[in-house]
Amino acid sequence: MSVNQDARPDFVTVKGINLLDHIAKNIDAVSAFCPHSSDILIGAYPKSGSTWTVEIVDLLLHNGDAETCRRAPITVRAAFLEASDRLRPKSGLDQLKEMVPPRIIKTHLPIQLVPVGFWEKKCKMIYVARNAKDTVVSYFYFHDMNKTGPEAGPWQSFVHKFMSGELGWGTWHDHVKGYWREREKKNILYIFYEDLKENPRREVERIMRYLDLSLSDEVINRIVELTTFQNMKINPMANYSFVSKNTYDQSITKFMRKGQVGDWKTHFTPEQSAKFDEDYEKKMKNINIPFRTQL
Repeated sequence: MSVNQDARPDFVTVKGINLLDHIAKNIDAVSAFCPHSSDILIGAYPKSGSTWTVEIVDLLLHNGDAETCRRAPITVRAAFLEASDRLRPKSGLDQLKEMVPPRIIKTHLPIQLVPVGFWEKKCKMIYVARNAKDTVVSYFYFHDMNKTGPEAGPWQSFVHKFMSGELGWGTWHDHVKGYWREREKKNILYIFYEDLKENPRREVERIMRYLDLSLSDEVINRIVELTTFQNMKINPMANYSFVSKNTYDQSITKFMRKGQVGDWKTHFTPEQSAKFDEDYEKKMKNINIPFRTQL
């Protein structure tokens, strides 16, 4: 999995959403994807906890067996739906052809770009959301080390791009609102990164029940321990250390950097925070999603 550093992809707008050019080219095929009814879709805005959720789900499906869940890198165990073959050995769609249902499928697509087959087949879908301020900080560092997309640029301008939806996969605000509004109609389990940090056992049990599974307390405790930030950060099958430096340069920053709630406080100036909050209030005023920026 590598890419020429001198040819960093740019964004292309698809139905009002910025996507990396090599993903945009494949979006019609992605839209036509027909899942199996047992497939599990995990959605999130980038850097909101999708890797964490994928690992939890994989462990739940395999009764907390750590060795089974180290059978392959997380990118092999779960297919990234819209991924192209430019940066990976196979596109997400090609990978799915080789996987046996029930398959774990990850996406960063906003809800309006998710293939309708997931709703028609009544697939289980888990959406994980993270507060906007911590998300933008994590996304900034990810852009810095990710050689497969445009450069991050300075922090001040990156925050502006985040607010205005100039980054990949659209605006955070519309992304989290889209899934929230449809969560009951489409039977989406909507979970929060902050809740996972605060009480991981409670949230693992919620996911387990949603997936119609019943595991022992011992297994649940093991899954909670295996999916702590500290343990996932040193798990070579989950921490993306298997990815080429020409794709993710982890000498700049780790893919799993801090995993904290409230890290935004060390990055936002008071002026930036006030402006961000004002913009947030305007865009989120007609919806009450219980985000928390600290625990």
